[in-house]
Amino acid sequence: MILAGYKFCLSPENLYPLRVENPRWPGSLTRTRAGIGSFGGRIIFENQNFLAVDKPAHWMVHPTRPGGPPTVWDELRQLLAYELLGGGQVSFVNRLDRETSGLLVVAKNKATARHLSRRIERSEISKVYLAICWGEAPAPAFTVDAPILRQGSVRPSRIWLKRCIDPAGDLARTHCRRLAGWVKNGQTFSLIEARPLTGRTHQVRVHLKSAGLPIVGDKIYGPDENLYLEFIETGWTPRLADVLLLDRHALHASGLAFTLHGHRYEFSAPLPDDLETLLPAHGGHSGKKSHGATAEQGTHGEKIRSEPRA
Repeated sequence: MILAGYKFCLSPENLYPLRVENPRWPGSLTRTRAGIGSFGGRIIFENQNFLAVDKPAHWMVHPTRPGGPPTVWDELRQLLAYELLGGGQVSFVNRLDRETSGLLVVAKNKATARHLSRRIERSEISKVYLAICWGEAPAPAFTVDAPILRQGSVRPSRIWLKRCIDPAGDLARTHCRRLAGWVKNGQTFSLIEARPLTGRTHQVRVHLKSAGLPIVGDKIYGPDENLYLEFIETGWTPRLADVLLLDRHALHASGLAFTLHGHRYEFSAPLPDDLETLLPAHGGHSGKKSHGATAEQGTHGEKIRSEPRA
């Protein structure tokens, strides 16, 4: 299955201490869900081994507690009910934070999950993110090579999940490229393409912050971590909107590519509307919404679904 507005290519070429159980999430969570309709419409590609889905912002990938809000996992288990009865499974190959939008790949059987998990471990799955950041990029292209660990493991931290750069951390490397820059209301912004070569928690957010490019809307790594604590206490407020500009961090997983059974798969998803509104009105960029999709049939007769799931 391939949806209009997304790009898919099958080819031999390469793509080139605070825990919160039930925070009060912003009102856009309700608006986002209301606009989705059938979650099947978020699946942009599917074959017998895996599917690719464009996750909206504010949706969690996995449930964290019984009776919590719907998650991508919940929705896919309903959509894949027939396959699950036949021994299939819902296994996420990559993960995204709750506020991050964009591409997820989901294996539908054990063999594919095992194969793609190995590729993730070996950094053989290419991932591309688009981020709208405060600040000016230090160069047209640059690499952040800095180890990451949980901040609370090396110094006091009011936020349990916050990460930081530290020599004792795990190896982390991200290639970055400046796609656009502009000034609005006296603030400088940059559109950055980030390609992480490793998969550390919050890697892109931490590395861009270290480069002087905090992501717009980021409550933890943005202007002040106290904004996150305030958000937990008060929910989304006009004051937070004035400071953060967006009710979620402006990070979108726009591209994924990998090889499976001799075929090269490449996917891209356009920026969602809430991020488009932050861009200058006529500043073209690589994340602009496309108006078509192309695909080539696999060399071994692989079938590509052309109709969306209900």
